[in-house]
Amino acid sequence: MKLTGREKSALFVEGVVTVILLLLLNLSVIVILNQSIQNNQALNDGIFQIKNAVAIGPNGFHLMSWQNVFTFAMLLFDAAVVYWRLIRRYHQMQLSHVIAELHYIADGHFEHRIPFKLSGDLQRVILSINALVASTVQSMDEERKIENSKDELITNVSHDIRTPLTSIIGYLGLIEEHQFHQEKQLLQYAHIAFEKAKQMQSLVEDLFEYTKVRQTTTPLTISKLDMGQMLEQVAASFELEATKKQMQISVNYRPDPLVMMADAEKLSRVFNNLISNALKYGNGGHHIYLSAVAHGQEVVIKVANDGQPIPQTALTQLFDRFYRVEESRSTATGGTGLGLAIAQSIVSLHEGEIYATSEKKLTSFIIRLPLKHGEKLPPRPTE
Repeated sequence: MKLTGREKSALFVEGVVTVILLLLLNLSVIVILNQSIQNNQALNDGIFQIKNAVAIGPNGFHLMSWQNVFTFAMLLFDAAVVYWRLIRRYHQMQLSHVIAELHYIADGHFEHRIPFKLSGDLQRVILSINALVASTVQSMDEERKIENSKDELITNVSHDIRTPLTSIIGYLGLIEEHQFHQEKQLLQYAHIAFEKAKQMQSLVEDLFEYTKVRQTTTPLTISKLDMGQMLEQVAASFELEATKKQMQISVNYRPDPLVMMADAEKLSRVFNNLISNALKYGNGGHHIYLSAVAHGQEVVIKVANDGQPIPQTALTQLFDRFYRVEESRSTATGGTGLGLAIAQSIVSLHEGEIYATSEKKLTSFIIRLPLKHGEKLPPRPTE
């Protein structure tokens, strides 16, 4: 830290004043001691005997003047006092600079950091202040993102609820006003309103599930499960729907059994969402591949299909809530846009990760989970 010219002048003046005061003090002490010795013959004789008794060096040099010894000692003491005084004053100036920087940050300049490189405890204070400011800025940014996320959530939910609700009110209004010509038309109106109500119910249930699994305090029911058998059961539950869409689900896993610790019910929801997406959006595909392989302390699970590939620009946004690959927010395919966000939250609760890859012949959703709950995953291997 560089001192200003004014501060350097203040240090110089303080040093000069301190030296003058100390010299005056030394002179006063010497005069008082000299007078005391001269007025006390016994003391004078004692000092003379001490000088004769003390010999310094190999040649037996005797001290001939106590004043020289005392003066030399006082000069050493004075130098120590001046050094301590100037260092103390210098540290006070450093502290003043740090306080000024802290006030500057407190006035709203949160991007600023204290740039000084000092030594000792003051440097540790500066590092702590900079770390605290950085943590505060990060917390403010996260809070701002949360607020924006809440606003976006409300907007999306309002949009997705308003559309089917408008249809329900419209068709029920036609029924209420008897604007139908025959019973067949009445049943048609009721059926449309019923389908729209189910669409709203699906959205509300997914939204409830999403908000529940997003909480880090959501409890998990951890138990031992066979991942291979779970994938077999999930595939069997979708067999009829896959047959209707002329798709075939195959399962492959190793070792057998593939035993791990996890929440079976929540992981089942993840696989249901991924397979449902493959059936809804895997246009032109004929196969869905489920696989699970244990690698060291983790298990890698893939849900892949050979349908239409996902654009590379969309891969990083797939797990955003309400995101759909198609440009419009149409729910013609029956999706709420929350399935993948729910899947990601459940995987995160298991301290795992999920990501997607898409090529011309295969689109894969890859899940990495620890074999034992509570263990940390190793870094993702480079592909």
